[in-house]
Amino acid sequence: MQLDAGDQAASVRAMTAAQLDTHQKALAINLDASVYGTLAEIGAGQEVARWFLQVGGASGTVAKTISAYDMKVSDAIYGKASRYVSRDRVAAMLEHEWPLLLARLTESKGADTRFFVFADTISARNFAGTNECHGWLGLRFQSAPGGPPNDVILHVNLLDQNNLLQQQAVGILGVNLVYAAFHNRQSLTAFLDALFDELSGRIEIDLLTPSGPEVSAFNERTGTLELLVQGLAGAVLFPAAGGPVPPSELLRKRPLVLAPGVFTRVEPVHHAMLVSGQQRLAAEITADEREPLPLFVLSPRHADADVLPPPDEILARVERLRSLGHDVLVARDPEVYRVVRYALRYTSAQIRIVIGAATVADLLQARFYAGLNGELMEALANLFACNVRMYVYPTPVAVLDRLAPESAAWFRAPGADGMIALEHLNVPKPQAHLLAYLVDSGFMQSVPAA
Repeated sequence: MQLDAGDQAASVRAMTAAQLDTHQKALAINLDASVYGTLAEIGAGQEVARWFLQVGGASGTVAKTISAYDMKVSDAIYGKASRYVSRDRVAAMLEHEWPLLLARLTESKGADTRFFVFADTISARNFAGTNECHGWLGLRFQSAPGGPPNDVILHVNLLDQNNLLQQQAVGILGVNLVYAAFHNRQSLTAFLDALFDELSGRIEIDLLTPSGPEVSAFNERTGTLELLVQGLAGAVLFPAAGGPVPPSELLRKRPLVLAPGVFTRVEPVHHAMLVSGQQRLAAEITADEREPLPLFVLSPRHADADVLPPPDEILARVERLRSLGHDVLVARDPEVYRVVRYALRYTSAQIRIVIGAATVADLLQARFYAGLNGELMEALANLFACNVRMYVYPTPVAVLDRLAPESAAWFRAPGADGMIALEHLNVPKPQAHLLAYLVDSGFMQSVPAA
């Protein structure tokens, strides 16, 4: 027996207490007579529009679909852009399509319609597999007929290994975004859960920018950190000034100086370490290379902790670090080798890790790497890629009080200045052999205090 449209709508509504798949979400939107809008997509096909067009009842939702794929055509419609896969481009798409939609349909449909415009600009995997696979998605929507607009803009990294799968992931995410905006705004957690339905392991979202009265509780800074806390992003980035940006925008093709730490307290020595590392790398690279980018890398939890602190607590640490005048990369995983692997996504230039001498003892503790097949050896192999070196900076002896006893026991008495350096580390075998190799081969270098 075939259901009529009214019966189909009732059937979909009955399933809202359970998790809907992408087909059911697209159909639920199509059968909701109050939701109507435009879908504009650049790159990776028209996968979001395809879902609404193929599930049936699209005439109830789709006012227009458009794909301004050619750059000149895109410029003619949305204005010139220095980069086509960017926040500026997706914002321009929303700004262009929204007033057109209202001008053409408010008189005939505005009294009982919640209008929306969905836009995306995507760089899916190219034929050679040489490009960064990422994109921007934006949604402007009304929560009630005639109401003010609300915006949600996302930056997404595509993790699938071929173009077709990445296109499919964008389609699912777009449907999830439209559905969540109308049905899952009761909390940020509910909204993010809805975004990632059927997408585990296939995408990362490392920026969430909301605006408007219906999403005012989804603050950009805490919302972006919530992506990290929920395991939906590998890292997020806070420049020294302004709001968060996708990490790729700063890391791409740059020599990097990374100062990792939990940073429950922030001290002047942290600034001195990062500046010293920046100056040292600047002296090593050639004149035609870009200036090194110094970054604090905040790992919100220790390696032996299971749960990240809440976003507000992480944000407080971010702000203390930003007060020193540097950008802050917040990494989900505390292990330094994982931070390096993340940075290598975006740059093949020189990377320098600057850490305090006391931290080296923790770095060499085998217990932190029991989950790896190769344990400590595998971690070090992942950390010290061909372009990665570590600067070891002297730290006050008082820092030893913060270490686990097994790490603190590896240090000899400090010098007359009360500082401990790499030379004061007395590592037992077999780790002693690894440390000697790293030092003798130049992978780990002792640097003087500034």
